[in-house]
Amino acid sequence: MKVKSSFGPNYKSFEIGEIVFLAQEEPLQLACGAEIQNFPLAYQTYGTLNADKSNAILICHALTGDQYVASTNPITQKEGWWNFLIGPEKTIDTNKFFVICSNIIGGCMGSFGPKEIDPKSGEPYGIKFPFITVQDMVQAQNLLIEYFGIKKLHAVIGGSTGGMQALSWSALYPEKINLMMLLATSYRHGAQNIAFHEAGRQAIMADPNWCGGKYLLEKKYPTKGLSVARMIAHITYLSESSLQKKFGRNLQNKDTSGNNLGNNFSFSFDPEFQVESYLHHQGAGFVERFDPNSYLYVTKAVNYFDLETDFGGKLSNAFIEFSKNKAGKICLVSFSDDWLFPPHETKKLAQAAIACGINVSLVTIESTAGHDSFLIESDALKNTASGFINQ
Repeated sequence: MKVKSSFGPNYKSFEIGEIVFLAQEEPLQLACGAEIQNFPLAYQTYGTLNADKSNAILICHALTGDQYVASTNPITQKEGWWNFLIGPEKTIDTNKFFVICSNIIGGCMGSFGPKEIDPKSGEPYGIKFPFITVQDMVQAQNLLIEYFGIKKLHAVIGGSTGGMQALSWSALYPEKINLMMLLATSYRHGAQNIAFHEAGRQAIMADPNWCGGKYLLEKKYPTKGLSVARMIAHITYLSESSLQKKFGRNLQNKDTSGNNLGNNFSFSFDPEFQVESYLHHQGAGFVERFDPNSYLYVTKAVNYFDLETDFGGKLSNAFIEFSKNKAGKICLVSFSDDWLFPPHETKKLAQAAIACGINVSLVTIESTAGHDSFLIESDALKNTASGFINQ
């Protein structure tokens, strides 16, 4: 099924792609106590499912990612965020594997989220949308896997928030996966990460055009608030060295040789430094492709995620059931300058899994792009993924 949708402050129309309605027979119970039924989940697939349905790989996208992992995004017209990794004769070869990527519930690219219409009121859910968790997202993904008739996934792969989803797969459905590859992720958000997300949410809600979450009904859009939220978050995705190397203290106003024109400041609050302009550019692009209320809900969901607490304060307990899967293996990938999810947190995950007797590969890739390194093409990333997925 393909549908048309609208998006962004200018309500652009675009075609989402494949959507399936799930939980038609029985409702899905959410952690908050609410139930959802016959809800949409948007997805993309690449490759062909083989006869015994044993070649499926589920890709879990990051916080504000989407299902267009290896195909053109209909809003931005940019190629898929892992296009360098997935495709015919690429690292994850779609001549060999059937790759599935779905938009998380709470998202805004066709799956059940705050901008969907509430059948009871005939209006967008807005902030009447039920609170969700990462585990709820995974339960919805499991219904999609069942829709395809897949009994066991060859692998579940995810980076950042996608890695949290993959971890939840190992805890909720350990019998349904063989390989699990986690990149730039953690078993929980620390206080600093929670704080950054709260600042972003408050920026959105402080925008008068948020209208108490009813901006779609009011035909307004909290552009400034959402843009600031993205600017705050984007700082955490990069490293200090990458920002310094790319921008330093360079001003927008340069001479023809590329040199700063002394202290040629404007003495205004307009963006003057290149790094300021860069953040404004990131914020402006984000408001065209993401729903503000979705941002509130998905950031809250990842703040709630805490696999250690969920398993009695002992992280290794989360892997006990997965350890009973004799074919189960885990590959953990961190990046040296990722301060959002630093390598020592990945090491703690590895130690917890090893304590349960699981075959674990732990890789730290030298990087210069911070947290976003998992989205950047590199031989180290491709070789690591190839060696693990194709074993």
